[in-house]
Amino acid sequence: MGTNGFKRKLAAILSADVAGYSRLMGEDEAATVRTLEAYRRVISDLIQQHRGRVVDSPGDNILAEFVSVVDAVQCAVSAQKEIQARNTELPENRRMQFRIGINLGDVIEEGDRIYGDGVNIAARLESLADPGGICVSKTAFEHIESKLPLGYEYLGEQTVKNIAKPICAYKVQMERRVTVKDHAEAKSKGGTWHRPLIVALAGVLLITVVAAALWQFDFLPVRTRVDDTTVQRMAFPLPDKPSIAVMPFVNMTGEQSQDFFCDGLSESLIAALSRVPELFVIGRDSTFIYKGRAAPMRQVSEDLGVRYVLEGSVQRAGDRVRVTAQLIDALKGHHLWSERYDRNVKDIFELQDEISMKILTELRVKITEGEAARILPKGTNNLQAYLKVLEGEWYRNQNNKEANNVAKRLYHEAVELDPAYAMAYVGLARAQGFDVWLGASKSPKETLADAMKSARKAIELDDSSAEANAAASAVLVAMREHEKAIEVGERAVTLNPNSANALYTLGMVLNYAGRSEEALPLLRQAVRFNPVVPKYYHHFSTACRETGRYEEGIAALKTSLGRVPDDVLANVVLATLYVYAGREDEARAAVAEVRRIDPGFSLERFARGSPWKEGPKRDRFIDALRRAGLK
Repeated sequence: MGTNGFKRKLAAILSADVAGYSRLMGEDEAATVRTLEAYRRVISDLIQQHRGRVVDSPGDNILAEFVSVVDAVQCAVSAQKEIQARNTELPENRRMQFRIGINLGDVIEEGDRIYGDGVNIAARLESLADPGGICVSKTAFEHIESKLPLGYEYLGEQTVKNIAKPICAYKVQMERRVTVKDHAEAKSKGGTWHRPLIVALAGVLLITVVAAALWQFDFLPVRTRVDDTTVQRMAFPLPDKPSIAVMPFVNMTGEQSQDFFCDGLSESLIAALSRVPELFVIGRDSTFIYKGRAAPMRQVSEDLGVRYVLEGSVQRAGDRVRVTAQLIDALKGHHLWSERYDRNVKDIFELQDEISMKILTELRVKITEGEAARILPKGTNNLQAYLKVLEGEWYRNQNNKEANNVAKRLYHEAVELDPAYAMAYVGLARAQGFDVWLGASKSPKETLADAMKSARKAIELDDSSAEANAAASAVLVAMREHEKAIEVGERAVTLNPNSANALYTLGMVLNYAGRSEEALPLLRQAVRFNPVVPKYYHHFSTACRETGRYEEGIAALKTSLGRVPDDVLANVVLATLYVYAGREDEARAAVAEVRRIDPGFSLERFARGSPWKEGPKRDRFIDALRRAGLK
């Protein structure tokens, strides 16, 4: 504590100025003032939404205090994107741009006011920023580098007015990650939720006429600029009902250990929405290929063939969780809805339901009370059991023996916490069955029996669960109980015709039972719902092979191999298709790829492990592989 009520504290300061402010005032003082006030309201609202507090707003500046550096940068990015989006609706000579500088440093505090080099450096950083851009100091950069999915360009040491030593500056790239240039990457300092920081904002006003623009400032929260797309550029025909892709929620906590929580929220929303017959929902595997990538919404829409995209972020600290979500109409290039939620973690179930129902409302999908109960099943009221299952799913999706063992342990722990939690048993059944596929089981017969026991328990607890029935069907076919597997698989598809996994499982089972004509339309649907999953293409192309559609099957596998070139099973199926089509030279080339990827591949072991029903169809494709050169 200093004299006269002064005290010092570490603070992050954000400063921005208004380019051309004097000129604009000279051209139309009244209009400029009105616009400035409108933008102040927008920025003030954003500051409040990002846990900030406006300290002062003299002239064309705003001074505010935040809880963390992450919040400050998020606020700055949101402000820039909001202004950018609104500018697209205005003539060029009426557009507004900001330059923003952010610093974390020492300041002097007197009452509600702040002084010192911390503030001065932020003001100097602002002058280094481009119009519409953000510039941060090294101290601020070290707190956000690993926490925000942004790019950063190192600008070097900058000598600035009234600051004794040069300051290290970084330009923030708001749309994509950029490798830091000519500077060793800073190491994360850990969580920053509780570090106070100060933000000074000022607008760059380039607007001379404002009356037509003021109405735009009334809707909040921030919405990201979205580029237009067209149906003609889509990889798949647009469905005849509302279609949506739920993107993996961005982990803003900065801790990889919280990935499972963020992924789980996305997966829960996908599962809930897929239960609505009036919606078309892309499967989890296809949206998660964008995880960690700043893909434009236009690209997502075109790649997956959907009109709507949901994106968001999650920040968790202790018992508190902050979730942001926004629903985008990528076809028209605008946002339908966006919201920020600050809740206790124990309220995560209600939050998931709230977001799901809001999406249905925005897409004008009406459901009854009974349908809502089916779409939004609680599953468990035990938060810890729910979190164990989320974490188990994250580990199981790593697709290796070690992670699968961790997943099994987590599912068992969830069962102990809530013995009536069906999804814990579903996860356990899948992981146990996966052990056999990974070759991690010493006794596949016993492991499959355990998996069947888990799947049956899941159905006993919740016989309306498509996931439980699909898991049971997959285990039954591995046990070569084809007719039972078909019966249970058909029930899974009946319970949820929008489930890519249920459709795929039944199609796979029908293939193995020698009923590929029935399998083909189901697998075609599964690929449309989840167009990037290799195993879907394996079985779709197998169904094409068995029904004489050789060229279609070959084309599908080439698409899959374009994404995953080292896929052994894709090359195995491709070799059989080439043989059936009379293209044996190409079949031998596919076999050469099999040997390159897996030098120890054994046709005998492959045939023994395949759950195909005994008969001429099985014998024919095994013989085709021999003719292509596999032994």
